[in-house]
Amino acid sequence: MANSPRPSAAVAHIYRGTFIHATPQTAAQILEDALLGVNAEGKIAFIGKGGELHALSQKFKFSPSEVTQLDKHEFFMPGMVDTHIHASQYVYSGTALDMPLLQWLSTYTFPVESRFKDLKFAQRVYNDVVRRTLRNGTTTACYFATIHTDASLLLGQIANDLGQRALVGKVCMDRNNSVKHYKEAIQESQEETCRFIAELLDKKYPRVKPVVTPRFALSCTGALLGLLGAIAKNNNLHIQSHISENMEEVRLVKELFPDSESYTHVYHKHNLLTDKTVMAHGCHLSDEELALFRETGASLSHCPNSNISLCSGLLDVRNVMKHKVKLGLGTDVAGGYSASMLDAVRRTLDTSKVLTIQDPEYDTLTFEEVFRLATLGGSQALSLDDQTGNFEVGKDFDAVRVNVAAPDGPIDLIQCEGPKILLEKFLNLGDDRNIVEVYVAGRKVVPFPESAE
Repeated sequence: MANSPRPSAAVAHIYRGTFIHATPQTAAQILEDALLGVNAEGKIAFIGKGGELHALSQKFKFSPSEVTQLDKHEFFMPGMVDTHIHASQYVYSGTALDMPLLQWLSTYTFPVESRFKDLKFAQRVYNDVVRRTLRNGTTTACYFATIHTDASLLLGQIANDLGQRALVGKVCMDRNNSVKHYKEAIQESQEETCRFIAELLDKKYPRVKPVVTPRFALSCTGALLGLLGAIAKNNNLHIQSHISENMEEVRLVKELFPDSESYTHVYHKHNLLTDKTVMAHGCHLSDEELALFRETGASLSHCPNSNISLCSGLLDVRNVMKHKVKLGLGTDVAGGYSASMLDAVRRTLDTSKVLTIQDPEYDTLTFEEVFRLATLGGSQALSLDDQTGNFEVGKDFDAVRVNVAAPDGPIDLIQCEGPKILLEKFLNLGDDRNIVEVYVAGRKVVPFPESAE
């Protein structure tokens, strides 16, 4: 069991108790009475059995008295990865879910996003959304901001200051017929995107990076898509956008780009489908399009709350898995009304069960499989699985300490339960009251330090 190479950096923290994580082979691997050491760089130095305490303490030069012992109803799980969230839309989350996507964008989204030229307003909203997601166990988030460069840079600063791992995107859009003042000229979009990338990289934040962000094909001319594909390639950057969210959108993309075989081919033609691309939704992708995702290494973000709330469609996750396309989960605030990844887990299970109601032969997802999607799957979708996603030695210690029996919490434990049942109860019933601590790269980010309160 012990996985402990020769020590490189000094061990700073040691934890003993139950650890639950996903591996490519096992959706929910349970390690009971395990010892995990985190070095001074925030990386996992070793993971072994509790019975190996003496040998590990000698090898890694720590005292057994330094070990933090988890209680019997506690466990550590990897931090959750939100692969798609609109930070700016947090303003109206939990409301405005009464119309389909394109009308929703024009009525609610674009007017709100246009307010982010006001940096005081942006500061308040972005501080709230990063804190909220961290409190709910999201250690990594892939954010859409707005078209405003300075406000987007501010989001990156806030994520860094509060300790969240983040990809931050300044939105690019040179086409908007419904709210005409909320768009950019093509040259402005190109120049501001380059400024955003250069200034964010210049900050040298260790865990906050830029992501090239064309809003979606309906908001961008082919010329802008091509420029953004070149910028991403030249800088070796991540890319994020939306694809095949609802049928009206798919039809209009076909009208705007008649020379492309499919919605997916629009992005592929402009070099926007790479192994560092994550596309949100994908409810209506054909098998041929999924094959192109697999071929290019691009990934999908499953956003079930939004898909249901805006009546957009139901993603067949099992079919995506069958095509071996990388897949993570997203809250998609504010089309999705909750900023908690626990909600994304529950809505993913709900969607799978709706598909089973429609077809009793459907292979319903298990909670263990969805747990993997929320953690390791998300890190794979964002091409960050070399750094985070599970408790492999050498990866950063991104973790959530869960107490299923938290005082005044939402879960009542009637009888003694094993760790798999505790995980299932947390995923289905838990909330931020059950989240005792959150770590990103070994740093405790929740509870927030007093200076951040």
